[in-house]
Amino acid sequence: MANCDVSTMTFRDWQQLSADHAAREVHRRVRALPSAQQRAAIATLAPEQNLAEAFASANRSSPFGGVPYFLKDLFDVAGQPTFAGSIFLPEIRPTPTADSAIVRALRAAGAVLAGKTHLHEFAYGITGENPHYGDCEHPRFPGRTTGGSSSGSAAVVAGGVVPFAIGSDTGGSVRVPAAFCGLFGFRPTPGDALIADAFPLAPSFDTAGWFTANAPDMLTAIGALIGVSSSERPPHGCYLDFPGLDSDVAIAFRNAAARFASPADADTRATLLDGFGCALETYHCIVAAEAWSVHAQWAERFRERYDPAVWQRLARGQALPRSDYERAQIEMAALRLLWAKFFLAFDFLILPATPFGALTKSECTPENRNRLISLTAPASIGGLPVLTVPVPLPSGLTTGLQIVVNHPQSPVMKWALEECSRAP
Repeated sequence: MANCDVSTMTFRDWQQLSADHAAREVHRRVRALPSAQQRAAIATLAPEQNLAEAFASANRSSPFGGVPYFLKDLFDVAGQPTFAGSIFLPEIRPTPTADSAIVRALRAAGAVLAGKTHLHEFAYGITGENPHYGDCEHPRFPGRTTGGSSSGSAAVVAGGVVPFAIGSDTGGSVRVPAAFCGLFGFRPTPGDALIADAFPLAPSFDTAGWFTANAPDMLTAIGALIGVSSSERPPHGCYLDFPGLDSDVAIAFRNAAARFASPADADTRATLLDGFGCALETYHCIVAAEAWSVHAQWAERFRERYDPAVWQRLARGQALPRSDYERAQIEMAALRLLWAKFFLAFDFLILPATPFGALTKSECTPENRNRLISLTAPASIGGLPVLTVPVPLPSGLTTGLQIVVNHPQSPVMKWALEECSRAP
């Protein structure tokens, strides 16, 4: 078949290519990226011959048969060092001798690993900036960020290099890049097999996650990696008209969310907004403490080799009073109880994924970071699965809907993605 435009290369399109053609096409699309974007997004790329052999041996009868993907460099591949967006992790962590669970699952499903992607250092950032490898830029809006921390993975899907990429999501690291780049994103739940052997940021909240460019491919991916279920009745949910959004985002969010649900009633809205009020500080506190516990044994020795912004966040965990951490644990328990009560009455809640479109470098400020995490932290603290659906903005940028559910196999996932596939 002839080369397709990048926007039309679905799972099915890739599956129609011969092994040699698919390998050439991956390399051609990588080369088509600006050189700075290649360096910022791609950590490793399989040689074309090795890739052709992998395509040739892929099980084409499986859901992912012959579909290429990139892997966020938090997950291990046997024989390859894992850097996690840093420049020194392999010096303190041996080269992996086994593949991560998610790599094994994708191989069994017929997917072909094209390479690994860079990220915000140690996944501790939501803007996609990395002083070591370069900042990932939005493929259609140079000078604006993809978002992070799964920046490279979002960039290669949004840039049309591959139709699928693995990321991770602790506080929005799939949801924000999906929203900024006009992609579909999914995060399952913390502690499951797909994240358990990745290099951690904060295990209480870390999840795996992934991106696709369209709804049918996302449904295929969730079905292959998690499983989907159906329901005879339409799901019952609502959307939360969250304050603090830029005006264009607020309008686009309401219009898009109304396709799936009605606005939350006044009592539900007031209860949720009150309960979510502590989410930002609770999230920051617990993540800082857990991240420091991961890094404590080597952090001081490598202090000068960390991204200074990441070091500053780790240092907060080092200095965190025990009383602050204990209070955050109580607040987390209260917020999880709030979510449990919500799901007694509803099947899903829709929240905005971002308060604005993709940011410029100068806009990647601590204040805007907090505005982002204020929207994503409630579901993270709840330990809940989230489907992100892209929403266009008048400027040509995008935002997204967070469709929050109480189980990764919730029938809401299939229903929502099928709704997205229908003409508006």
